[in-house]
This record gives sequence, C-alpha cells and structure tokens, in this order.
Amino acid sequence: MKLNFKQYSSAGEPLIILHGLFGNLNNWSWHSRKFAERYAVYALDLRNHGDSPHAPDMSYQLMAEDVLQFMDDQGISKANVLGHSMGGKVAMQLALIAPQRVMKLVVADIAPVQYGDERGEHDEIFDGLCALNPASLSSRTSADHELAKWVSDEIVRQFLLSNLVRREGGGFQWRINLPVLKASYPALRAKPVADKPFVGPVLFVRGDLSDYIKTAHKDEVLALFPDASIKTIMQTGHWLHAEKPETFHRIVDDFLQADS
Repeated sequence: MKLNFKQYSSAGEPLIILHGLFGNLNNWSWHSRKFAERYAVYALDLRNHGDSPHAPDMSYQLMAEDVLQFMDDQGISKANVLGHSMGGKVAMQLALIAPQRVMKLVVADIAPVQYGDERGEHDEIFDGLCALNPASLSSRTSADHELAKWVSDEIVRQFLLSNLVRREGGGFQWRINLPVLKASYPALRAKPVADKPFVGPVLFVRGDLSDYIKTAHKDEVLALFPDASIKTIMQTGHWLHAEKPETFHRIVDDFLQADS
C-alpha cells in the first residue's frame, strides 16, 4: 500500500500527521503548515481515504503497517507521530508494533479502548452517506439537503461532503471507499493490540465536551502507555484541533519540544 502524502518541509525532526475517519490530509493543512516551522512534516491519507488506494481490508494493524511502509519508502527511521480519532488509534498501533520507529506520540481525542456497539453518531453518518446516490446528484447543495435528514450539524455535513468529487459525464462519486468503511466500522471501534506497552513519551489531548477519553479509561491508557499524560482543551468537542487550533498547536508543540 503506497499512501498518498504531502510533505510540508524537510528541516527538523520528522512529524507524521494522521487524520480521522472520513478525513484526509487536507483537514490538517493549517496545522501541517504551522508545525512545518519546526519539523519535517508529512501529512498522510490513510487507506480508503483521500487520494490513497482503496483496499478491501481495513484494520489498525494493516493501517499501521501502511505507515511503516511509507516511512521505509521515505527513508524515515524514526518520527514523531500525531493522530486524531481513527488516526490516533493507527498512531497508537504503530507505536505498539514498532516502538523503535516512534520518538514521541500525540493522540487527539481517542483512547486505546474498545468502544461500545450501541448506535451512535457514526451510525447516523453511515446511514446518511449510504442513502445518497452520488451519480444522480446535481450539486453539493442538493447533497447537503439530503444528508441533513441524518446529520443536523452543518459543519459536519460540509466535512463529510468534501469526500464527494465530480466525475466525468456528470454527477459525483465518493473519494472514500464507503462500503469498506461501513463494513470495517466494528473493527475500527476495537482497541489497539499489543504484546507489551510503548514506554516512550505520549500525550493525549482531549476536548472537555467529548466523551471519547473518559476518567474510566485511565487504567487502560497507562497499561499500554505508562509514560502518558493527558491535557484537556476546554469548551471543545471531538474536533478540538479545528475548534481551537492555536491552543491545540501550542499544547502539542510544547510537548514535542520538551526534553524527554
């Protein structure tokens, strides 16, 4: 799997940035440019997302191996790794299977836990996306109108509809591999797999309005990442890096700059 990526700079320690479910590397453009002032930044499209290849299988093990292949291809022996949500779990799995390749790990608003099988926001999103017929859509406005039946938040809808691309001959098509994402969603709720903990420095950043990282998760976090610390950004939810970008950047940059 040859992942699509964008390199923002070449000076400084490598920093790999991994987006979340339904995202792509462009969601992190502001942060990538900002971090590029200090680091050699590589923003990646994970498999079945953005402009990376589609594949029938999807798991955190496979996605972590994709990132390792990217590092090998680019001659990156070790890197700092930042991941949000699904990308955060990929980053954690990477650190657990190849600890010698990860310098510092930053995980944005996700915990190394098995999330429940009850229906939630992502189930509504999948229902809405699967109900759309991209080939018959005349405009993004019409797509937004249809998707609003399932997703009330306009900002979330615009984020999701960024995955629609025009096709030759009219209509649209999905850039994401929607059928595989939906089929793989139970696996994406799983916790990272590890034979032993990652003992390097780890920062978890959570939004105080989000419930993805809870106090009850502390023991599971420390079991896999004993040198972990947790920072909270107030008045933010799951999209904390977009809601308060400067605060998020400062917290992460302070952690990356600190002596281990």
